[in-house]
Amino acid sequence: MADSEAEQARLDREDEEERELVRPPDVNRDSNRSATRLELFFDLAFVLFVGRCADVLAGDETLSGGFRFVAVLVAGWWAWASATLYANRFDTDDAIFRLLTLSGMAGVIIMAASAEQAIGAHAPWFASGYVLLRVVLVAGYLRVWWNLPETRVGIRPYLWGHAAGAACWAVSLAVPGPARYVLWAIGVLLDLFGPALATRARESPPLHLEHLPERFGLLVILVLGESVAAAVVGLRDGHWAAEVLITAAFGFLVTAALWWSYFDLSGGAAKRRLVQEGGERVRRGVHDFYVYAHLPIAVSLAAVAVGLEHAILHGAEEHLSPGTRAVLGAGLAGYLLSAAVVQAVLSRRWRVALIWPGLGVPLVLLATLLPGLSPVALIALYAVILVGGVVTGVTQHRAGEVRVAKV
Repeated sequence: MADSEAEQARLDREDEEERELVRPPDVNRDSNRSATRLELFFDLAFVLFVGRCADVLAGDETLSGGFRFVAVLVAGWWAWASATLYANRFDTDDAIFRLLTLSGMAGVIIMAASAEQAIGAHAPWFASGYVLLRVVLVAGYLRVWWNLPETRVGIRPYLWGHAAGAACWAVSLAVPGPARYVLWAIGVLLDLFGPALATRARESPPLHLEHLPERFGLLVILVLGESVAAAVVGLRDGHWAAEVLITAAFGFLVTAALWWSYFDLSGGAAKRRLVQEGGERVRRGVHDFYVYAHLPIAVSLAAVAVGLEHAILHGAEEHLSPGTRAVLGAGLAGYLLSAAVVQAVLSRRWRVALIWPGLGVPLVLLATLLPGLSPVALIALYAVILVGGVVTGVTQHRAGEVRVAKV
């Protein structure tokens, strides 16, 4: 009876808190916390942003196009990651937090709409969207500074980093030509130092170690979704030709193998280390590595989506263009290399990670360089390599060589 009354009292307190329109921020400590509906809504804008970045590369599969694609995507990725790190610690889900998040979402929408000409005619709009995101985060951290004095030392690097980044991007609005993009790069670099410096502060508020891998796992799903969309677009624009259909089937196998490789192998091994040891003060650099390592993963998977769309669309042709082959090879090799490093560093089992996904890197590059392969043959070869790698990884897992936690 006493337990029932205590549970009812707890539910009443939670109901009363939910009815409060404004609540002071606090460090999230709920052990069962998962991604909120607001976070998922925010991610919708980022899906559109990744799609527009992919259009940058799809329209120019050269070194110049690849540079613009990476530069724009890095800025957007960090905007998403920094918002995620703030919400991970201080999501109160009250009216002020919701309004700040929705304002940040508006910034992502502006960046998405201007991404294709971000380094060009729409640069002022792209910069304005990024500045809006930084201002929102600065406002959020100022709110925490005011309400939680004990966190001030820990959040100071974030606050100064975001403010400095916003200042650089705001000044760039009045600067023409290449100097504008130099300011963008400086602003992002200043911003990126925040988490690394905050980690070294003893008073830094802890990250929520169940929520963090879930959010970055959702990011991987969002970017992998571009490869699924690539199959749809390729089939539609390829008019369902037999070769196009077969290429799409192998392309889907590639996407499914990438999903399996991350969530059941590399990502799972990373989460296991993060949850089991990441909370210890002497190992808090694990958090930073986990966060930053997802940048090359996201960039690589977005490049794979562009390459798959072009390969499926041109499945009936004899050869793929050198640009599409380069994008596919670089994307797949980049993902496998990033996944291998993440798994090796965080599981501390280098030999196992070198077998898979490490061995996949030279195999993918070799397949990319083989002359005379048709789109169907090349994507089929990629599928064989990746599916074989998943089988290898699952075998390692069953033998106890790869220890994972469910992402």
